[in-house]
Amino acid sequence: MRAYGPERIHNIGLFGHLGSGKTTLAEAMLLTAHAIPRMGRIEDGSTISDHDPDEQQRKISVSLSVLPLEWHDDKINLLDTPGFADFAADMAAAMRVIDGAVIVLDASAGVEVGTEQVWELAVQQKVPRILFVNKLDRDNANFFRTIEQAREVLDVAVIPMQVPIGTGKDFRGIISLRQQRAWLVSPKHDGGFIEGEVPAELNGLMHEWRTALIDKIAATNDHLIERYLEGGEDALTLDELLIGLRTGIADGSIIPVFCGSALEVAGIQQLLSGITDSIPSAARKLVHGIDLATDQTILLDAATSEPTTALVFKTISDTYGKVSYVRVFSGEVKANSVLANSRTHKDERIGHVFAVRGKEQTDLDRIGAGDIGVITKLTETITNDTLSAPGRQLQLDPINFLAPAFVATVRPHSRADLDKLGGALSRMIEEDPSLHTARDPQTGETLLSGYGESHLQIVAERMKRKFDVSIDLDLPRIPYREAIRGKAEAQYRHKKQTGGAGQFADVSLRVEPLEHDPSREDGLDFVNAVVGGVISRGFMPAIEKGVREAMAEGLLSGSPISDVRVAVFDGKEHPVDSKEIAFKSAGKEAFRLAAQKAGVGIMEPIYTMEIVVPEQYAGDIMSDMSTRRGRVLGMLPTGTGKTAISATAPLAEIQRYATDLRALTQARGRFSSAFAGYEEVPAHLVPAIIEAHKKDAHKKEAEAAQAH
Repeated sequence: MRAYGPERIHNIGLFGHLGSGKTTLAEAMLLTAHAIPRMGRIEDGSTISDHDPDEQQRKISVSLSVLPLEWHDDKINLLDTPGFADFAADMAAAMRVIDGAVIVLDASAGVEVGTEQVWELAVQQKVPRILFVNKLDRDNANFFRTIEQAREVLDVAVIPMQVPIGTGKDFRGIISLRQQRAWLVSPKHDGGFIEGEVPAELNGLMHEWRTALIDKIAATNDHLIERYLEGGEDALTLDELLIGLRTGIADGSIIPVFCGSALEVAGIQQLLSGITDSIPSAARKLVHGIDLATDQTILLDAATSEPTTALVFKTISDTYGKVSYVRVFSGEVKANSVLANSRTHKDERIGHVFAVRGKEQTDLDRIGAGDIGVITKLTETITNDTLSAPGRQLQLDPINFLAPAFVATVRPHSRADLDKLGGALSRMIEEDPSLHTARDPQTGETLLSGYGESHLQIVAERMKRKFDVSIDLDLPRIPYREAIRGKAEAQYRHKKQTGGAGQFADVSLRVEPLEHDPSREDGLDFVNAVVGGVISRGFMPAIEKGVREAMAEGLLSGSPISDVRVAVFDGKEHPVDSKEIAFKSAGKEAFRLAAQKAGVGIMEPIYTMEIVVPEQYAGDIMSDMSTRRGRVLGMLPTGTGKTAISATAPLAEIQRYATDLRALTQARGRFSSAFAGYEEVPAHLVPAIIEAHKKDAHKKEAEAAQAH
């Protein structure tokens, strides 16, 4: 493939709901452009795009794939993206680096939830959009119903550029509204077509939709609308219509709709020409960067002569190193050169650079301005890093990944897996920045957060395949706490005689609850209230240590006791037998006795939630929240047909809420959550928590005995 300047490069994302036909459309576009000799099939795992073993096994896209092709005098870099919400990280990455989006709709299903989600993302990023109504050869396909839904749900700016000739088994081709010509499907199904006159019975339909299209195009320009009002449709030339169309697409006032069938390779030439004719090229994409030396915002010019600036938007890690996907926004990335990383403030040696199509790599000497390629074996560079010319530290706007919605605990299968777990998780996060890891300080569990159960399951499979680390994923243990309810005193005497030196300690202490204070270590306020020196000051640290041990073990559920004041007010010691270990034991048991007298409750973590759903689901969400022991705090319309619901709920009831919310709203809802504090567990749920703790303790004892 020859080198292209930024004015001839179009970086185009393919988006849509799961099953809308994005990958098949990508194959059809590659075939039509003669980039591949034949179309692969998803069912056979033979498509260029879905080359990952996870994709071939599941028959769906789970990763972004770059597919360059040449069309006439232009280069199009297709970015085929997953349609399943669990893999939204790659959708966000693609949206950040493209010049325009093709959003694919299934003509038999219309506007689906994935369509709406991608649309919102494209609007936020101000990405020019065109729609492609696919699968017109399917039974139940309805082009005009799909257009109506798109106007109603997405934007009134939606307008067809083409209308189909027949649908389902009768689908024979498409009519160009701009050129008033019919393009019939080639019997070879190779991307070609047979041009002809518009069927007489469809002339009325064509003129109706052509008038609507020209109305929108003319409104983009005062000169065009003046000529249109004076001379009607025929007063505007095809070139003038194209200029108006480009303007409307760029500012969002026109969302053109193309149509066809990817499987039949119908309408694909027209879609490719529509992309190159109407989507702004890489040279026209406005990109701002922050000069870290001056903290000033500068506008980057997509020219090869400018200093280099590139964004790493995807990373693939394996045992051989990293492959970094980059979009070059200015200058060029040359093989055997040096670029600066604005995050690390270190230089990165650029060895080999490649063009990529699916899993195939082709050696290059440079990646030019506006283009996309890959760099191998970068040392410290990760996704979202900016690479720029040495001495010119620039930071590009990062990819905005959604916050994780699902958390699982990671359990390695064996000691060998445990030893390699940390490194493997770090490599997976390099590859997928939407993942987060943490360690629960109370339970000691390793936690992995992502977008859903399917997302984390694929991460586990990749860890096994790439790094030979086997893990199990499960719901994390709830980090309960215990709290004393009242004020009480207790005394305990520790006395031990074993033939040699004895042990003696007598401790009297008082316990009382405190308000929660995050700055207080272990939730303990320890007070030496002894008068008269009946216990030496040097034994107080041992008593405090015993108290902390008792608090860490808890009394009911094995969860730590917190937010308590312990005052040691009396006791006795022996001049010979009193030792630190004796006072530690006495302090521990005295605390346990006092806590039992004061009464102990089990506390559970409570989270605040912000749930955004279409208005029709608001009632169902509030009803469901009440079954989760949640409290709805308020509702607020967002102004976009959705309702934002504020609520609080116990963590124990919302661990699988990401999955449950999809089921409740047909995947149209989203939520975020944050830790709010602790509240006491209702009395009727306490026995089950205590019983679960006993079973877990017995299991650990059995495992320890077996290990010995």
